[in-house]
Amino acid sequence: MGQRLTLHYEGEAGNNFNTRILGTRIKHQMGEVSIKMYDKFGIVLRIECTCNDISQFRHIREAKHKDGTATEEKAPMKKSIYSLFVLSGILKAANRRYLEFISTFDDPSNGLKNPNKVSKTVKTSDHTFKGFNFYNEGDQRLLEVLARGEFNIKGFQNRTIREFIPEMSSASISRIIKRLHVHGLIKKIKGTYKYYLTKLGKTVITTGLRVKNLFVVPELAGIQVTSF
Repeated sequence: MGQRLTLHYEGEAGNNFNTRILGTRIKHQMGEVSIKMYDKFGIVLRIECTCNDISQFRHIREAKHKDGTATEEKAPMKKSIYSLFVLSGILKAANRRYLEFISTFDDPSNGLKNPNKVSKTVKTSDHTFKGFNFYNEGDQRLLEVLARGEFNIKGFQNRTIREFIPEMSSASISRIIKRLHVHGLIKKIKGTYKYYLTKLGKTVITTGLRVKNLFVVPELAGIQVTSF
């Protein structure tokens, strides 16, 4: 609101969150002024300021004194049509600062979607490809191979994966590569038989293996994990 909240402030200040039929709303209030954000009908996100006592705001204006003189000084805003222009500027600035504030929030939505995308079964027009499970021995071994540093530099092919998983046939590796591609974990270089991990593939594989090795396995083994 462009005002500093001090220990001497005696007005009401707080936050309110509720969900109604029309949508979800969060409201921040300081005295007679509030700023609120709501999703109207779950379609339009709207931010607005409301003010029932504009005298809380101060601006440079002509202030008349009892002796009949007038000077330009910082004084409480008057509730008149002549204050609308200045008031709109103050409230727009409050909205802008609020937008800048909420833009710093981390958005976890992709973090929730990506694990589902990788772990769920995907059906194409002619085949079904099961998802990947970090607790499955076969999937874990495959993902650990794909996470190798040299593959990040020069990519990998069917034969290079067989060097690390020799018991699997070329046909089996081909099906696995197709499965990885369908789930968006790898991409093919045009005109070659070479593949690289996608950004999603790198993130999911690295995070999944790290969580398992650093937290899940030690917890199941009864080892205390200390975080710094």
